[in-house]
Amino acid sequence: MVIKLFVLFISFTFALSSDVLEYTDANFDSKIGDHEIALAEFYAPWCGHCKKLTPEYERAATKLKSNDPPVALIKVDCTAEKATCDKFGVSGFPTLKIFRNGQMTQDYDGPREAEGIVKYMRGQAGPSAKELKNLKDFEKFIESEDASVIGVFEGESKLKDSFLKVADTERDRFRFGYTSNPEIIKKTGYSDDIVVYVPKKLHNKFDTNEFKYDGNYDTDKIKDFLIHETTGLAGVRTQGNSFQYDRRPLFVVYYNVDYVKDPKGSNYWRNRVLKVAQDFKRKAYFAVSNKEEFAQEVEQNGLSDRKDSDKPIVAAQTKDGKFPMDKEFSIENLKEFVEIVLSGKAEPYMKSEPVPTEQGDVKVAVAKNFKELITDADQDALIEFYAPWCGHCKSLAPKYEELATTLAKEDVIIAKFDATANDVPPQFEVRGFPTLFWLPKNTKVPVAYNGGREVKEFIKYIAEHSTDGLKGYTRDGKKKKKSEL
Repeated sequence: MVIKLFVLFISFTFALSSDVLEYTDANFDSKIGDHEIALAEFYAPWCGHCKKLTPEYERAATKLKSNDPPVALIKVDCTAEKATCDKFGVSGFPTLKIFRNGQMTQDYDGPREAEGIVKYMRGQAGPSAKELKNLKDFEKFIESEDASVIGVFEGESKLKDSFLKVADTERDRFRFGYTSNPEIIKKTGYSDDIVVYVPKKLHNKFDTNEFKYDGNYDTDKIKDFLIHETTGLAGVRTQGNSFQYDRRPLFVVYYNVDYVKDPKGSNYWRNRVLKVAQDFKRKAYFAVSNKEEFAQEVEQNGLSDRKDSDKPIVAAQTKDGKFPMDKEFSIENLKEFVEIVLSGKAEPYMKSEPVPTEQGDVKVAVAKNFKELITDADQDALIEFYAPWCGHCKSLAPKYEELATTLAKEDVIIAKFDATANDVPPQFEVRGFPTLFWLPKNTKVPVAYNGGREVKEFIKYIAEHSTDGLKGYTRDGKKKKKSEL
């Protein structure tokens, strides 16, 4: 009984301390207009995705309430407040929508973790670039935990025009400020320049604390500079800024990165990564990431058995695959690992089921035999990427078997691939199940299959798109007569 009361007390205390506002059918319309900008989550208490979002949403709400202007985070329980949820066409959970001055303006399509939500919604609030009118404004702006992109302009210029255009399109990724104040110009030493100021917590002896743009007023060049030239030798890579780390080869060092709770420990390991990174400028790229935040990636990189290590763990991502570092972390071992990967002598990690010893009409492709069975085969192929638990996949299975049996003597491969148990080849973009691709033998360029899911519809598509045609079917999918065979 005492334990139950304690749990209830904790729950009640948590509810009272929450910065997420809960609205109902009775007050939604009257309250939503109180906010210049708000993000509303329409949820169901039983929804697993909603439960996963809850702590991230709470953390984001706490940060965003002190934003300038404040951003309100709201939630609506659709199992109880049906009128409001019906009004906004909510059909799945969680559904998130952005409101401005009481009016729903757009669906939220941003990240679902706290940092990403904060960054995205800050980008939606107020002007895309904040004018810094005096030195106090400037100093307050660059004290942020995030990087600050500042345009310093003595007057009107083409660079300023381009800066403001970039701010409009990239406001959900970066924080922009601009100034023409003489005091700020004198203090910074910049004039008609774009400069990125690194947060103080990330300052180190290996990198500059300010990244100055040296290009012209081309907006694409400015964007490329912001994305690729402002993270330093080994930036702190998060779910919210991972778009800045798309260059390969990328060496990611995973550990308990936390600049709020443990800045000293975070810097201790990062400085060792920086020491190695300085020897491979422009040859390789480096980042540090929190291993809990990237738990799924740690597993995908073959590091599951080492995730509990008290030292950092490392994986390389290259165009040739993923490479986990087997040795214990040290400066010497990291340097050696980078050299081996860059030399092309490392063996890539591949999550794969065992290669089947026997094959039926539907060929079973796994990561280890995909190249031999599909990519290198001199045949067209239709590949289904599926998940064993997927209901639509289960419904498709008998039809897919019938298709494979029907076309067993044709020069085409009908294959299936369990995308939950095997690494999906990088040329195939699989976001849901089942996903089907047509792979012509002459180009080997995947084409998303968006046709019907009945056997006749599959045959019609294959007959029309097959490289050399089918022996038993015309191009429009009709069975050939004996005289035509």
